[in-house]
Amino acid sequence: MASDIVYLNGDYLPMSEAKVPVLDRGFIFGDGVYEVVPVYGGVPFRMAEHFRRFQHSMDAIRIPNPHTDAEWSKLTHDLVARNGGGDQSVYYQVTRGVAKRDHAFPAGLKPTVFMMTGPLKVPSREQVEQGVSVISMTDFRWFKCDIKSTSLLGNCIAKQAAVEAGAAEVVMFRDGYLTEASSSNVFAVKNGIVLVPPKTHLILPGITYDVVIDLARNAGLPVEVREVHESEVKTADELWITSSTKEVLAATTLDGRPVGNGKPGPAFKRVLQGYQDYKRELQLRAA
Repeated sequence: MASDIVYLNGDYLPMSEAKVPVLDRGFIFGDGVYEVVPVYGGVPFRMAEHFRRFQHSMDAIRIPNPHTDAEWSKLTHDLVARNGGGDQSVYYQVTRGVAKRDHAFPAGLKPTVFMMTGPLKVPSREQVEQGVSVISMTDFRWFKCDIKSTSLLGNCIAKQAAVEAGAAEVVMFRDGYLTEASSSNVFAVKNGIVLVPPKTHLILPGITYDVVIDLARNAGLPVEVREVHESEVKTADELWITSSTKEVLAATTLDGRPVGNGKPGPAFKRVLQGYQDYKRELQLRAA
């Protein structure tokens, strides 16, 4: 990256100089929301869809959106350009702002707006070709997982469990049914059918989740969006994890046991090809 410039409350400045007051509610309460948009060759990936989800998160906790979509778009392109262009991951955060510590939402605050970029870290060739290992656990988080909140302690605890197990992710279940992973959505393939939980308050409505459903259907794969029982996941022929940075990745072991034959399956390969073609098409359109 050419530089390390961030955006904070109207100013572009080096990250080392960016400061927020200690009474910012994002620091005190985790009272804020965020988004992450991957950028391929200077082209943001499904930016409009990301901004819609960002708006949903702000609406859900009653923070007024400080910018229009057009303004967010301009900030995105400006920040990417200031950091050298190319492939980047753009992080957006809006907190309620600065106020005396009190649990209730104070009225009339000015939201704190922060953006930064970093190198876009996509799965390695080895991960794509061989798949990754995942573990399972009970989903112990709150009931508002559709909000992309900065309060991510539950997700961090789950991710740490994966790290300590030498796994890439944690596949979570609530009351015997699949929800999601610590920072990914989860798909199962059983008997040739792609299974994925519906968008409810129990999962984050992933942008890549939507892309993968479309690509699976375009590849002629039947897709069922419904509650997926834990037994279906643990006996699946294929498992996939998806997110803006993981893209679509095969999970080839679950809790130390092979998923299917322990290799990325044929349905995964068809969807992966469609995803790669989709990215190239976006870049050609912008060229």
